[in-house]
Amino acid sequence: MSQLPAGLSDRLVESVPNVSEGRRVDVVDRMAAAIDSVEGVHLLDRTSDPSHNRSVFTLAGPADGVSEALERLVAVAVREIDMDEHTGEHPRIGAVDVVPFVPLGDTTMDEAIELARAFAARIAERFDVPVYLYAAAARRSDRVKLADVRRGQYEGLKVEISNRGREPDVGPSRMHPSAGAVAVGARPFLIAYNINLESPDVELARRIARRVRESGGGLPRLQANGFFIEELNRAQVSMNVLDFRVTPLWRVWETVRAEAAEDGVELYESELIGLAPLAAFLDVADHVETPRDAPVDDRLAAAAAFLRLRDFSPMQALELRLEAAQTGSTR
Repeated sequence: MSQLPAGLSDRLVESVPNVSEGRRVDVVDRMAAAIDSVEGVHLLDRTSDPSHNRSVFTLAGPADGVSEALERLVAVAVREIDMDEHTGEHPRIGAVDVVPFVPLGDTTMDEAIELARAFAARIAERFDVPVYLYAAAARRSDRVKLADVRRGQYEGLKVEISNRGREPDVGPSRMHPSAGAVAVGARPFLIAYNINLESPDVELARRIARRVRESGGGLPRLQANGFFIEELNRAQVSMNVLDFRVTPLWRVWETVRAEAAEDGVELYESELIGLAPLAAFLDVADHVETPRDAPVDDRLAAAAAFLRLRDFSPMQALELRLEAAQTGSTR
């Protein structure tokens, strides 16, 4: 197992690594197998998107095991992915684009920061890859936002990485020849939430994204962008809900619906990339006035129906998925 700061090995954490491969299923399978190979670590979810050419894994467990599983994932990605050949809709800077550490249970954010920084140093040394620290783990104010770290994406950073102010926090001031760079951070739980429009108009999706995101004067703690999803022939408003207690999912849905309606367009469906806290779903259930004494699965179903969540399962609630993984239950 990887070496961690004293006292942190058994702290419960989640990580949601995003890798720049969503089309070659065999490669994604090998990355999932690398995570699964570590005893005590639970791979709770994996999602691949061909248009974004990106896969997202959700894993949880004791910090020592999670760090080891992540290191094994990085090893596969470095071996299998050549960023000079990578294309996709989603912004990215490397084969393993981003690795966030999320505190669970009684783990503190300060502990998650220590874990993130220790992991960054370890992979920089082993793989000779530049690493940028972001979110709560950032050492510079201009790197708190992931979008600032990703400025110019892989192609731009490849040119600028040796410039003053663009050098990495850890590792060499040059891109790895095939794997690019990595962003490692610590943050609260983030919900990756997309809404697909009843339209292929990507410019409309981008206009809506500009209106609803916090940086455009929209909803607080919301990031958004617009993409075209080729396999659906629909435009998508792709979002990160940074704090669902500040901006709940039902408000995101209703706000995007109102913006689209101004252009005479309806919403087709929404989707989660990875998992969301149980409380985020129950908040939607409360909004649609589902009885609080109803069974949890019924409340989840009501929330999913309101949001038109594609392929929804109660197992998309983090706590239920982790409980099932720990007990071997399939609910």
